[in-house]
Parts: sequence; structure tokens; C-alpha cells
Amino acid sequence: MNFVLSIAFVICWSSGFIGAKLGAGSASAVTILMWRFLPLAVILIVIATVSRKLWRDLAVREVARQAMIGVLSQSGYLLTVYYAIQLGVSSGTTALIDGVQPLVAGALAGPLLRQYVSRKQWLGLCLGVSGVAIVTMADAAAGTGAAWWAYLIPFLGMFSLVAATFLESGSRVRVEPAVSLTVHCATSAVIFTALAASAGAAEPPAELSFWAAITWLVALSTFGGYGLYWLILRRSGVTKVNTLMFLMAPVTAIWGALMFGEPFGPHTALGLAVGLAAVVIVHRGDTSSTRVCARDSDAGEASRPAKHSA
Repeated sequence: MNFVLSIAFVICWSSGFIGAKLGAGSASAVTILMWRFLPLAVILIVIATVSRKLWRDLAVREVARQAMIGVLSQSGYLLTVYYAIQLGVSSGTTALIDGVQPLVAGALAGPLLRQYVSRKQWLGLCLGVSGVAIVTMADAAAGTGAAWWAYLIPFLGMFSLVAATFLESGSRVRVEPAVSLTVHCATSAVIFTALAASAGAAEPPAELSFWAAITWLVALSTFGGYGLYWLILRRSGVTKVNTLMFLMAPVTAIWGALMFGEPFGPHTALGLAVGLAAVVIVHRGDTSSTRVCARDSDAGEASRPAKHSA
């Protein structure tokens, strides 16, 4: 089941870069994001009013935490991705830059979450970075016509998603995926609607391609990619879910080459192979035992394992 979820996650998450490219030709980034989240948030809120049981024991403090996670993992992350693509950065290159995220998350997992990361997992993480570097250099050599500073924008989104990952992982309260998705989408809908309205870009274009891109993004990227991200995070931990991010760059590069004619040569193929090897090494390097990070209290409280095992 974990293998199937991983494949579905990689495909659905990669579809977000392709969907952004599809919509970039007909509308600005904030317009696409507004109409991606506004109808979706309304639907999810209606569903939430019917299924009140999931919300009954949820504290206001946890709702605020989920709202902040939504700001980081959706609003901040997606705005930088869409804006970079709008400026001319290719979908494959944007995914390649975001591929640095696993190394950042893996390096911080130990000191921040007290998770055990084995030597084989570190080897896999470093190998994955090598694969990303190979494809990045090949993509940069092809040239896209974008300004040099445009390539720095996806890095901001990468750090935003890393921050959201650790903010969620540090919570002791288990929130149902349907609840977190509703809060995240509602928060993003408010932010992107405000941005689009202030920029005078709230009115959607009449082109069929725009609404096709919106449907693509809602079905594959939001429900598929975003939902699976948090599901796999809770089942397998930060290191594994972020290692899968190494596959986004080569998969997106292949997808972009087939749909938009973006360059895909031997170096991209080599990067794909290295990324696949990195995922195998990290997953096989997982240990069956989980290190316990808890203290015995004077009242005899039982030790509690860390929330996520690496």
C-alpha cells in the first residue's frame, strides 16, 4: 500500500507544476490560485458543516496551527512556484529547485524532531541531491530566457514547505486529513482572493484552457498531491516523504517534455536514475525500531515514542 501511495503522490504532486504551466498562458498567478481555491474552499466548508463530528473536539489553538500550516504549505509555496513559472522558469526547472527540500528537511529532522536518520538514509539523501544537480545543470544549459533572479523564487517556496512540514510534525494533536485540508484551502482562498482583488486580477478569463487548468489543479494537485503528502507524512515520517520529492524533478521534466516540448536529454535521464536509486536506498535504510524520546515523570508516566519515525 505504501508503494502505491508513493507512486500516486509523485504523479499527483508533479501534476501541480504542469497545471501551473497550463494556466500561465491565460491568467496571472494570483488569478489561477484564487479560482483554484475559492470554489474548493466553499465545497469543503459545506461538507464540514455536515460532518461536524470531525470538528467537535478540535481546539481553537489547533485550528490556528492548521491555518498557519496552510499559509506556509499552500499559499507561500504555491505562490512562489506559480510566479516563477509565470516569469519564464520552466516547470522542470522549478521542480528541480524544489528538489533541494529533502536535504533541508532531512538535515533538520534530527535536531528538531529527534528522529533517527540512519547512515544509509543520509547516503540516499546526498545521492538524491546529486541527481537533482545533474538535471539542474542540464536544464540551465538549455536556457529558458528567464531572468537570473527568477530562479531564486522557488527556493522561498521550498523553505516555506519545509517550515510547514516541521510545524505539523511537532504537533501532538492528530487532525483528520479532511479537517486539515478544509482549513488549509479556506486559508489559501482568503489570501489569494485578497491578493487578486487588490491587483485587479480577480475576474477569470473566458478561455477554456483556463478552466481546464483549474480542474486539473483541483483534482490532481490538491486532492491527490496535497492530500497524499500529509497522509504519507503521518504514515512514514519526514525523511521518507521528503525523499520522494527527489522524484518530482525528473518526472516533471519528462512530463514537461511530452506536453510542452521542454528539453529532455541524457543528463535528465541520468538524474532520473540517480533519484530512483536515492529513494530505494533511503527506504531500505529505514530501521524497524523507533527511538523513544520521552522522559519518565515522577508520577510514573509511561514513555512515549516520537510521533514520526524516520
